[in-house]
Amino acid sequence: MSDGNTGEGGGREFDRVASELRARLTDGAYLVGSLLPSQRALAEEFGVSRDTVQRVLRELASEGWIVSRQGSGSRVVRGQNVHSQTSGRQQGRVVTLRPLIDHAFERSEVTLDVFTLTSESLDTHIRLQAERIRLGEVAPRSIAVRMLLPAESLDPPYWRTGDAEDDRLLKVRYLDISRRHTASVRSVLRNLEAEGLVASVSVRIRFVPLMPHAKLYLLNGSEAVHGPYRIYRRPIVLDNGTEIDQALDVVGVGAGLTHHVKDADDPSAPGSAFVDGMREWFESAWELLTEQPATEAELRPPAPG
Repeated sequence: MSDGNTGEGGGREFDRVASELRARLTDGAYLVGSLLPSQRALAEEFGVSRDTVQRVLRELASEGWIVSRQGSGSRVVRGQNVHSQTSGRQQGRVVTLRPLIDHAFERSEVTLDVFTLTSESLDTHIRLQAERIRLGEVAPRSIAVRMLLPAESLDPPYWRTGDAEDDRLLKVRYLDISRRHTASVRSVLRNLEAEGLVASVSVRIRFVPLMPHAKLYLLNGSEAVHGPYRIYRRPIVLDNGTEIDQALDVVGVGAGLTHHVKDADDPSAPGSAFVDGMREWFESAWELLTEQPATEAELRPPAPG
């Protein structure tokens, strides 16, 4: 989960830099054991202050991605691999999530069904694919996204300390992150349609009375990426700069994921059984468990204060 610290551009600049660095860590751009670029280099690349970069690095360190030592820089200590029964090309390959999403967007008709906590990592990947579309690397004719998100009325088991007021503030933070990234996914995709780059775009969001213990991506109805959220304790800094110590948090982008591909010739194959089972679960939850779909206004981030 990303922090919403204030600073230049509010929390948005912080989120932008943190999301991009997480994407690079998960996609292997920064390998485990390697050093990140210097704070000065990162500040120049992203056009932000070193203070923003320092806060991002503290967040990544608290999430367990890096270890920072004064005078030695920030060293990567964790990445993310997706364990795949088949990548569609090689047996037993270990990949990252980025090429799987890249491959899905090479189809003329793209469908993406997602069950997730906040859509934060989905937002990052959708932005990357929008850039590929604008560069002419891929040219889907249609994109249809369905998102299942936890009902906002649920009392989450995460983002807790045992203190009622701290827990309330942490839930407000969680909802802000979820609304912001969900609205961003909708906006980025609809802009592609408005610009004439994609002929048809559909983004539908519904809420279920379930708090996911794992994230699920269903790609074009034939592939599934699935993995549990890892629960841990760490300090979390709120928008106003208040630090809440020892809060329960979850990590999705760094959790272990597995990739399953449907075998068109063998419906009883393990990959086929998993993909079909997840598709059936998603459809049943979508039709039978969802609350009233969110409106555009409901998905806007709440006003400051």
